[in-house]
Amino acid sequence: MLCDLRSASVATAGAKAAALGTMLRAGLPVPEGFVLSTAAEHPADGPISEEQRRDVERAYARMGSPVVAVRSSASSEDSAHESEAGAYESILGVSGMDALLAAIQRCRLSLHSERARASRLTAGAADTTEHPTMAVIVQRMVHAEASGVLFTPATLDGAALIESSWGLGPSVVEGRVVPDRFRIDGDGTFHRRLGSTESRVDVQNGTLVTRAVGETHRSASTLTDEQVARIARLGAEIADLFGGPRDIEWALDGETLWILQARPITAALPMPDRAGKACASDLTGVGGSSGRATGPARVVLGPADFSRVMPGDIIICPSTDPSWTPLLQRAAGVVAERGGMLAHAAIVAREHGIPAVLGVADATTRVTDGATLTIDGHLGTITEE
Repeated sequence: MLCDLRSASVATAGAKAAALGTMLRAGLPVPEGFVLSTAAEHPADGPISEEQRRDVERAYARMGSPVVAVRSSASSEDSAHESEAGAYESILGVSGMDALLAAIQRCRLSLHSERARASRLTAGAADTTEHPTMAVIVQRMVHAEASGVLFTPATLDGAALIESSWGLGPSVVEGRVVPDRFRIDGDGTFHRRLGSTESRVDVQNGTLVTRAVGETHRSASTLTDEQVARIARLGAEIADLFGGPRDIEWALDGETLWILQARPITAALPMPDRAGKACASDLTGVGGSSGRATGPARVVLGPADFSRVMPGDIIICPSTDPSWTPLLQRAAGVVAERGGMLAHAAIVAREHGIPAVLGVADATTRVTDGATLTIDGHLGTITEE
């Protein structure tokens, strides 16, 4: 079954697609698209049927056959208690019918990936092989000059938080850079902390490319004061629409502000700018998930190191890659050289209740593998014992 994104419902298209449909019906700036909804006669691990192929071809042609983004909307995703952030595939910069069909199938098959199964297991599912279903969202691609994530405040007098980088969203949500961060207080004032946005992700000739940011942009803020205020205002409108705080992915294409996702906030943020003075520490970064942990450091540079992570280890890695989520089942904490408080893996760390410290320059070379560390995910400190 295929439907216009505007009419998507939780029952047939999952919470992610349904939220986008709700915002479209409210007149909010969400890119147009359609959804291949969940259906028992078309299991996620089966091939795309001829009927689905024809439906997709017609819907894609009605959009003008543009470059699109293909994204998951699993039945267990974006709930009030578990985001499953980064558990499933998102494929950006898809161009042409053959590439679109391949991306849809890849997205559907990610329902049964090791990463997705681990995410559902830690969420408390009794049997990770039963019940989940996958709808697939196809949306017109936004070619963003800047993008990022907004967490709206939980209370009227609370603070909202924005993280942003140049280019497309993976730079922030996948923890590829240390993003710029903006805290907007309840009285409307905000605080700016520039990150290290030295690279950007863009679509070029139908594929994603990563390239260096020019020197002028590298030292400049990714958002103006007016843009920060616009994003915060739109976030407040979205939170009011859904009746609670929201984790919102956004993108700026010229002067147009687009909303790409809005899901419930599942775990409270530490607010390091309000934490006061930290104690003396060998290394410091941004607190991404509150709590303290002491344990042996385990430097993890890639999948070849995964088997070395033992229960109680503190992972030291270049970035908080969502594909590494299964490691959080074993780890006592995580330290990353890149990434921000609103990256997918930081969200997962908060949901799992383990401390995380992000944006720690050269952590993988400055920390000795096997050394005993104490990390504080609120203050953003790391101390070698």
